[in-house]
Amino acid sequence: MNRRPELPRAGSRAYVPLTIAAVVALAALLTRVGSDARWLAALGRDIALRGAIPAGLPFAGAGTAHWPNPVVLAELIFAALEGALGDRGLMLAQLVAVAAGLALIARDARAGGASSSATAAVLALVALGTIASLAIVRVQLFSLVMMPALVALLRSQARAPSSRIWLAVPLLALWSNLHGAALLGLGILICHLLAQRGRHRPWESLAIAVAGAAALCVTPAGVATIAYYHGVLTNVAAQRGAGMWAPLSLSSPFDLLTIVAAAASLPSAARARPALWEWLVIAALTIATVSAARNGVWLMLFLAAPAARGLAPAGSRRARSLAPAGDDRSPARPRDAGASRALNQVVKPATAVAAVAAAALLFAAVARGPAPSGAGGSLVRGAVALAHGSPVLADGSIDEQVALAGGRIWAGDPIDAFSASVQAAYLDWVSGARDGAGALTPAVRVVLVARGSPSQALMSRMTDFEVAGSDATAVLYRRVGSART
Repeated sequence: MNRRPELPRAGSRAYVPLTIAAVVALAALLTRVGSDARWLAALGRDIALRGAIPAGLPFAGAGTAHWPNPVVLAELIFAALEGALGDRGLMLAQLVAVAAGLALIARDARAGGASSSATAAVLALVALGTIASLAIVRVQLFSLVMMPALVALLRSQARAPSSRIWLAVPLLALWSNLHGAALLGLGILICHLLAQRGRHRPWESLAIAVAGAAALCVTPAGVATIAYYHGVLTNVAAQRGAGMWAPLSLSSPFDLLTIVAAAASLPSAARARPALWEWLVIAALTIATVSAARNGVWLMLFLAAPAARGLAPAGSRRARSLAPAGDDRSPARPRDAGASRALNQVVKPATAVAAVAAAALLFAAVARGPAPSGAGGSLVRGAVALAHGSPVLADGSIDEQVALAGGRIWAGDPIDAFSASVQAAYLDWVSGARDGAGALTPAVRVVLVARGSPSQALMSRMTDFEVAGSDATAVLYRRVGSART
């Protein structure tokens, strides 16, 4: 049998980096700073100034002294970024995380045998299904890197077990200091140990599982990190399915994109014949996504590598390269070589143009900065001045703006830092419910709400508050009879 080497497809090596560049450029164009971002910068700044970790949230009016704080490292990083470059610093961190996460996924897929073109196609599909998570800056940006890193490690260990599996332990420790999704990472590790490694190395697997669980507590909060994770999972917003804990909905465009992308990925992933531990993770993440749409990003990140393998495995091309001479499927005939060279002459310039275009879009987006969100800076500063040290009641991500501007809030993010009764009152107020008036305690003299929000509708009915200012996105209220400035 006469074997002939396969000719590489024109521009195939550029597929993956070009796709990553395009996704990062798109994320940059759409980037805005969301809720669950600026409070970390505010708390990190306070920690840096004090040289110590305060009990609870120093910028909160309602009690938070009971709240354990394991994510100090994330807070200090956000404070440094915000202090150096403002919101643009958070934007740059988000884009770096997106690029690094996608690169890790691509490496994982290629190591498993996926072709460049299939990997690029799946990365584009991942971007489609997770664009909100890729474009909105939140503390989960750290997990956009940490989860692919852990999953790639576990898949490499499934192919060739070695002592490198122990790297999962320090990785989980670092992750726990950055974002609460480290608990998800521990669950993925345990699935791998139970259904894959544990069948052959039970005692080692048990030791790794115990070490991984202990690693989550290697944080400034120590053993109290367990209480932190319990609070995150059982907070009132999670119980109600409110805000970022809302279940998957067919009425949400972003949720529809997640559904479409996951539905397109699953059949391809199934063709790759994932291991049992991978099916367990896929099932768990699917259930988690249905109950809380925010988990869709983790489902898509996990599905990406097997979906790429099932879409166009590199092995199928290698098999075709072994076809007998004269076989019509053989890709290395002279006329094919000529066609490939001709195609290269077209693809290479097109690739260069695409790379330049992606770089130009990225540069322009970063120069512009993230899209405005929340209230205008002058209105936030006005609210802080008008409050004279009293807590400001603010909704959405505006509460975090108040904290970052040096003011105090009554309640807000992180919602799990407050007592259940305060959480309930605050969420009622944010949703415009009648019981939300309970958040307007005597200590609250200033209220700042997003224009057109349910909380503004509620405030417009409050006779003891009057409009004190507004801008294009927010309205400022003060209690009638409070001191004027």
